[in-house]
Amino acid sequence: MLHSLSLPMICAALLCMTATAPAQVRAPVPLQQDEGDKPGYVPSPEEDELPAAYRRQAVFFRTTEPPGTIVVHTAQRYLYVVQGNNRALRYGIGVGREGFQWAGLITITRKAEWPDWTPPAEMIARQPYLPRFMAGGPGNPMGARALYLGSTIYRIHGTNQPRTIGSAVSSGCFRLVNGDVIDLYDRIPVGTRVVVRHAAEL
Repeated sequence: MLHSLSLPMICAALLCMTATAPAQVRAPVPLQQDEGDKPGYVPSPEEDELPAAYRRQAVFFRTTEPPGTIVVHTAQRYLYVVQGNNRALRYGIGVGREGFQWAGLITITRKAEWPDWTPPAEMIARQPYLPRFMAGGPGNPMGARALYLGSTIYRIHGTNQPRTIGSAVSSGCFRLVNGDVIDLYDRIPVGTRVVVRHAAEL
């Protein structure tokens, strides 16, 4: 009975109950990925295998844009090539990190295979270890192909870091795995209209 217990025994029991009570655990807060470029890194074939959600595939896509248009949804990390009849070819992409995302209408003005890479001065200031110039090749962060957007510094291009697909890590460009950017390059002519949106229109 409780009245037969001494004060020290009661205190000890209360301490034991407090020590064994389950602690409240907060869910981990996801960190924003901020991975720099890795010139010279060559990914393995296994790294080029994307998660199912980001693999190239034909999907239902309601839009008023004409067939052949590229539509980018940065929030969803997808690039679509409109095919008509509410269908599109969808690619998983990496997009600009916070502060480097943008939206608007633009056109493809140039295309290049295994493009050279000359990081702009702003990128050099943020990542001083980068080379001032790098010839095209498997270890080039520009990847296997590049489609240049208007007269801007932005491009749709490949990557030597496949695991960044689905992430917001770039300085404003849109990156695809090399197999996907080669496929896109072969489908898309110079002059193609590109619509960049943060999210799908409702």
